[in-house]
Amino acid sequence: MGLIAQIRRWFGMLFRSQAEQEFQVRAPRSTEMDEALTTCAHIYRGTPEWAGGADGVRTVHFARSVCAEVARLTTLAIGIHIDGGDRGAWLQSQLDRDYFQLRAWVEQAAAYGTVLLKPNGRGFDLFTPFDILLVSYSGDDIQGVIFKDSYVEGEQYYTRLEYHRFEQGEDGSRPYYISNRAFVSRSEEALGRRVALEETRWAGLMEETPPILKANGESLDGPMFGVLRMPGANHIDPTSPLGLPVFCNALEELRDLDVAYSRNAGEIFDSEKLILADDRLLLPDGEKVKGKHRPKLPHYVRNVFGSGTEDFYQEIVPSLNTETRLAGINALLSQMGYKCGFSNGYFVFSEKTGMVTATQVEADDRRTIQLIKDVRDRLESCLDGAVYALSVYADLYALAPAGTYQITYDFGDITFNAEEDKQTWWKYVTQGKVPFWYYLTKFEGFTETEAKALEQAAQPKDGGLFGEE
Repeated sequence: MGLIAQIRRWFGMLFRSQAEQEFQVRAPRSTEMDEALTTCAHIYRGTPEWAGGADGVRTVHFARSVCAEVARLTTLAIGIHIDGGDRGAWLQSQLDRDYFQLRAWVEQAAAYGTVLLKPNGRGFDLFTPFDILLVSYSGDDIQGVIFKDSYVEGEQYYTRLEYHRFEQGEDGSRPYYISNRAFVSRSEEALGRRVALEETRWAGLMEETPPILKANGESLDGPMFGVLRMPGANHIDPTSPLGLPVFCNALEELRDLDVAYSRNAGEIFDSEKLILADDRLLLPDGEKVKGKHRPKLPHYVRNVFGSGTEDFYQEIVPSLNTETRLAGINALLSQMGYKCGFSNGYFVFSEKTGMVTATQVEADDRRTIQLIKDVRDRLESCLDGAVYALSVYADLYALAPAGTYQITYDFGDITFNAEEDKQTWWKYVTQGKVPFWYYLTKFEGFTETEAKALEQAAQPKDGGLFGEE
């Protein structure tokens, strides 16, 4: 562990200790999970422990590419619609503010294993495992958590701790409570001294909320935040509600890929030809030849001292093992993709050849499809929780008329092929199942008026024996 990582670990322990003392709680701790998530976070950020050093290993940031691909496929052509009168319209407007953040949220969930979404009054805030402290949980159900939020103003670092939890009431109910504490420090790694909320940007928040219940006095259906956890078991700490990064099982392959790439790149860099020429064949740079200055020798030509009876001249052209190295790299990529949940051969450095049908793609990428289906299910569950929290806030502060709502999710097909889709719809036209004008508007860019005019002009005209009207 490097010095910077060790210092950050110490500050993390300090944050945990101060938060526990402030709220009089004892948070479970898993050293194994802390170390695993920290290792994966460095890899995702492009600073793996194997990069640099005497070996000159560079990283290709492939872990980031894997997370980005999971996010791209998960949010492909995503549509989220909330119905339910004025309440549904208000919730839809709140969600739409952060619609274009969905892909980034999923990428960070893939990178850190778990993220939490919490309403902030203007949309949602995202929290990684490094910004929360789990206090109580049962299985995957997080029941108590402390969020850490911060901002900078001048040389002052302001931090707010927000403690969410259910508590058991004497009457058998489980009211929900939120506590807020603010701190100021001259260092971003320390909480510093406690200050009143009114002295910060969080003025207006209550340090302690009254019990939060439904209008009928019943307990809330869930916590006031959403949890996006990557699918798959947590083999590092099975008792933790946190998930693991999607590339957590492929750390060795990620290291080997960086080494293989660096060596291949180094070989290419050093592959320039070299000419060794006897000094008796060359005149020194700048010496005049027939009244003219001799130009400077190319950088790949080297003078050597000749002592033999014959002049010496040799060209050295290094051979490249590019094909062999690329084959090894692609083998690593295939194994890595499989360990991350993708189908074999999904990641390659060279382009795939040949044409395949959509059915073949679906069969070959069945493992990829299952991974994305699982992540989409988790995303739906997270957004359900986040929108529910919004609705609770709407009830508490009369932000929108009361009422029920329903969320509908629509995702794009990851095996979609535009050309095959076009051929399928043309078949519908020839079979008389859809009008020709609709095909023109869908695939050829015509307006409905233009397409109908073309369709009308293409109709055969009735006439006499020789076609006269």
